[in-house]
Amino acid sequence: MTSNEQHPSDEANPLRSLTLDQLRRRTSMKWRTYPADVLPLWVAEMDVPLAAPVVRAVTEAMELGDTGYPVGTAYAEALAAFAGKRWGWDDLAVERTAIVPDVMLGVVEMLKLVTGPGDPVIVNPPVYPPFYEFVTHLDRRVVEAPLGADLRIDLGVLEEAFRRAVTGGGRAAYLLCSPHNPTGTVHTADELAAVAALAERYGVRVVADEIHAPVVTAPGARFVPYLSVSGAERGLALMSASKGWNLAGLKAALALAGPGAAADLARMPEEVGHGPSHVGVLAHTAALRDGAAWLDAVLTGIDENRRLLTRLLAEHLPGVVHRPGEATYLAWLDCRPLDLGDDPADVFLRRGRVALSSGIPFGAGGAGHLRLNLATSPEVITEAVRRMAAAVD
Repeated sequence: MTSNEQHPSDEANPLRSLTLDQLRRRTSMKWRTYPADVLPLWVAEMDVPLAAPVVRAVTEAMELGDTGYPVGTAYAEALAAFAGKRWGWDDLAVERTAIVPDVMLGVVEMLKLVTGPGDPVIVNPPVYPPFYEFVTHLDRRVVEAPLGADLRIDLGVLEEAFRRAVTGGGRAAYLLCSPHNPTGTVHTADELAAVAALAERYGVRVVADEIHAPVVTAPGARFVPYLSVSGAERGLALMSASKGWNLAGLKAALALAGPGAAADLARMPEEVGHGPSHVGVLAHTAALRDGAAWLDAVLTGIDENRRLLTRLLAEHLPGVVHRPGEATYLAWLDCRPLDLGDDPADVFLRRGRVALSSGIPFGAGGAGHLRLNLATSPEVITEAVRRMAAAVD
């Protein structure tokens, strides 16, 4: 596999393309949840124009009236080609994929295949809050195996969670977030192989949410698909172009099965494949097939913003602990030294008019923390930190 996800790009930084006035014309959640005087750096939407190949694909579909139901394997074929070029993963089997409405609904369908009502699902907090919400609504039981102090998977804690989860002979699943949201941790091949070995030893089925896979920003960091490691043959994974190309509103994702999970994926009800948007499938396919240069320009911009945030925090909010992640466009900030209580995001919203994601819903280890969205202009990040610093003066 290649050792660096990013490749040089001649494209201009898309994060510098839109003004605040242009962005405030958007009607999505990021821009309409809070009043206009609030800077929104919370939900995972990017402040970018869409990649030209995506715009062309959607425009052509509109002109043709091509708005029916999705069909075929073009999306999976585009992902397979992207995975080969980007990650050196040449074993993505198109025949072991299925289109699902989006990654989290795909997670739900995969968990239905390998667990039953009341069964435990292990997660690694602090972790993406919908892991708790969707698992609970599915009538499964969340079991926490917190990350270590280094914000990486603690294999000892994970093994103990696996052991407890299968005590009595029941079924259990492990919902792996890779790369990890909110910390930006990129799991190594050795870590993932160790996870696979533990899962096989205890009979726990792994479902990997890999939605942030294209968004590896740190030079030298390398995303490793879970299904590519030895021992992961019974694993299931979900992938999408959603986060890499800002396509959350164009619903479509892919479920992938290892060779030992092919029969499980085949049991997924046919009607699940009717849920994705056909236009979404076209957009995601175009992004994966033709959007690499645009993605690289965004990744460069995110890396620059991460370094900018580090400098700004050191200058204006030195009490905040920030361990820059290797992936995602999210920053996980430990604000406990500021003595702002369990929910510093609420303080910064009320006093500074900056909307950030509260750490509390991320589970164990989330209190006193917040998540900041880096996928915006350097000017917005600078102004946000200025407001945050003023809020605690």
